[in-house]
Amino acid sequence: MERTATIREQMEEFLHKHEMTINRFAEISGVNSGTLSNILNGNRPISMQQLDRITLGMGLEEGYFYELYIDECIFHATPDWRRLGPFLHRCAELGKLNCLDKAVRMTMDNISYSPLLFETAELFFKEGKHEAAVLLYKSVAESERFQHSERLALCQYRLFTLGLTDDQDANLQAAVYFEPFVDRLDEMYQLDALRQLININVSLNRWDKVEELAKKMGSKAKIQYQNDVKMYDLEAGEVKPLIFYILYAQLIQANVCRERGNYEQGLYYVSLYMNPDWVTEPSIDELRVINQFKDWGEANKYLYQLMVGQVEVLTDYVEYISTRENEIFTALCNIMIAANRYDLNVEQILERFEVYLILKDQSSNIGTINRQVNTERYTRLLSELGIYYLNSKNYDKGLQFILESLDKSITINSNRGMLRCMGLFEQFRDFSSYECQKRYKTLVSEVQDLNEKKIGLSTSYI
Repeated sequence: MERTATIREQMEEFLHKHEMTINRFAEISGVNSGTLSNILNGNRPISMQQLDRITLGMGLEEGYFYELYIDECIFHATPDWRRLGPFLHRCAELGKLNCLDKAVRMTMDNISYSPLLFETAELFFKEGKHEAAVLLYKSVAESERFQHSERLALCQYRLFTLGLTDDQDANLQAAVYFEPFVDRLDEMYQLDALRQLININVSLNRWDKVEELAKKMGSKAKIQYQNDVKMYDLEAGEVKPLIFYILYAQLIQANVCRERGNYEQGLYYVSLYMNPDWVTEPSIDELRVINQFKDWGEANKYLYQLMVGQVEVLTDYVEYISTRENEIFTALCNIMIAANRYDLNVEQILERFEVYLILKDQSSNIGTINRQVNTERYTRLLSELGIYYLNSKNYDKGLQFILESLDKSITINSNRGMLRCMGLFEQFRDFSSYECQKRYKTLVSEVQDLNEKKIGLSTSYI
C-alpha cells in the first residue's frame, strides 16, 4: 500500500512546486518563519492554530490534514492536552466527527485525560454540539466503566437524554440501561433524570414503572424541600423550582390512577397538586408553577367526570380548554377516548378545533411537553378518530385515520399502536376501498420488516 506523505513532506513539496521561500510562505500563512523552519526540520510539533494557518496558506480546505495530524502529532507524539484540546474543538466546529472520535480513542488508555474530556463534552453539550459531545461522553463512560463515580453517572445521563428518539423500542432499552445510574447523580440532576425516565415510561404506557418512579421522585423532592432547597438552575438557563418535582410526582400518580380507572384515587392526587398550601411565601417562579398545576388540575377534574360517564360536563370542559390554547391538543385526545366510550357526537368540537388535530411541539406555561409523550398521544388520537368515524359508519374516513395511526406507529416503533391499528383494519376490511387495502398491504410489509430486524438483533447475541 502506498504511503501517504507526512504533513511536513507535503509542505516541502508545496514550497518546491511553487518555488516559494519559507519567508514568503510565512507572509502568506501568518506563521512565523522561524517556527516554520523548526516545523519543517522536525524540531517543533505543530500546534492546532499553526496547522489551520498552514492549511489555509497552501490553499487547501479546512481540516485537510486532520487525519495525518492525529497520527503525527497526537498518537506518535508525547501526549499533550494543549494540542489535543484545541484539535477536538476544531473537529467539533467543522463537523469532522470521525477525526474527533479517532483522536479520543487513542487517548483512552491515559486515565488522566478523563476529567478534561468530560469538561470538553460538557462544553460541547452547552454549545449545542451534541454529536461531538456524545462521542466524548461515550469515551469517558468507557474509560470509567468500573468506577462508581458521579462523572460516569452524569455521562450516562447525558447519553440517555441525547440518545432519545421517536423509536419506542430504543427508548425502552435506553431507559432500562440508564435507570441504575440515577442514584449516583448529584441531587440537582437526580430529580430531572427521574422526570425524564417517567416521561419515557409514560410514552411506553408502562404504568407500574411510572408509578414507582413518581413515588421515588416525590419522596426525594420532599426531603430536599425540607432541607430548604428551593430551586435548581439547570442547563440552558432553565430554572425549576423544587416544588415542581413534588407537584409533578402527584400529577403523574393521578394519571396512573386514571389509566387504571381508579378515578376517585386520582381525584385525591389532583387535590394535592392543586392546593399546595404547604408552600409559604412562594417566589414568582414558584407561583408560576403553582398556577400551572391548578390549571391542569381543573382540566383533569372535568376529564375524570367525563371518563366516569358524566357527559354533561363536556360543554364546560370544552369551554374551559378553549381559553387555554396549550391544553387543547391534550384535551382533544381525551375527549375522543370518552366519545368512543360513551358514543358521544363531537362533530362540532372537531370542527371548532380542527387546526389542533396535528402533530406539533406542545408547551405549557412552565416548559415544553415531552416529545415522546406528545408523539404517542398523537398516534392514539389518530386511532381514536378512526374508531369514532368507523362507529359512525363513515368507513372510508375512519380507515384513513386508522392507516395514518398505523403509519405513525411504525415510525415510532410502537408495538401497541401497530397491533391496535391492524386489528381495527382487519375488523373493518370488508368496508375498505381498493386504495385503502393497497396502502394497508404496504404498511404491513413495513411492520414485518421491523419485526425481522428485531428478531435479527435478538438472535445475534445467541
